[in-house]
Amino acid sequence: MIIEFERAMSPGEKLSRALKASAFVLAATRAGLKQQYPDADDREIFLRLTRMRLGSDLFGRVYGNTIE
Repeated sequence: MIIEFERAMSPGEKLSRALKASAFVLAATRAGLKQQYPDADDREIFLRLTRMRLGSDLFGRVYGNTIE
């Protein structure tokens, strides 16, 4: 049933669902970081989230050692 529903969706609908799912995961990850680092400001949360997405090596090359 779910497969049939997905097959019937247009490419635009599929893209929209994927983007919404991605935004949900990003928001959930950000919320988890805020719980883990309650004293962190928005910049620190952004940097921690970015390091998770880029990996430590690329993050270090782009942002340096801006967070622990």
